[in-house]
Amino acid sequence: MGGISRAEVRTEEWGGRCWLRLTGEVRLENQGGFIQMGVDLAPDRGPVDLSGYGGIRLVVRGNGELYGCHLRTMDCRRPWQSYRQAFIAPPEPVTVLLPFADFVPHRVETPLDPGFLRRLALVAIGRAFTADLAVAEVAFQP
Repeated sequence: MGGISRAEVRTEEWGGRCWLRLTGEVRLENQGGFIQMGVDLAPDRGPVDLSGYGGIRLVVRGNGELYGCHLRTMDCRRPWQSYRQAFIAPPEPVTVLLPFADFVPHRVETPLDPGFLRRLALVAIGRAFTADLAVAEVAFQP
């Protein structure tokens, strides 16, 4: 996409837990503006049916900045399409609850259907800043 943002993802031990940590610089030049760490939920089997769950639970820590959780479903055919919800990652670990009902469609016409999830990403996006986001737990909750 032409952006010049830079990022690193690594694992680390902190507070007796294993964390996946995204650090980097989000830059806006050259149509840029994001860095992310993500996972395909079932790359070989198609979408995952999470319609029996109410949302996502994250255990995160960071640098007090605003981050996003982006979900992609079978309805997201273009790279810029997703369902989004923001959260703050303070310096000390917190549990963040993200109900599926609160995800907002971004450049996609249909509402989020958790019965067809393909990908989950944690994203630093939309403004120039230093990102530092660590996650110890990602879970789906009733």
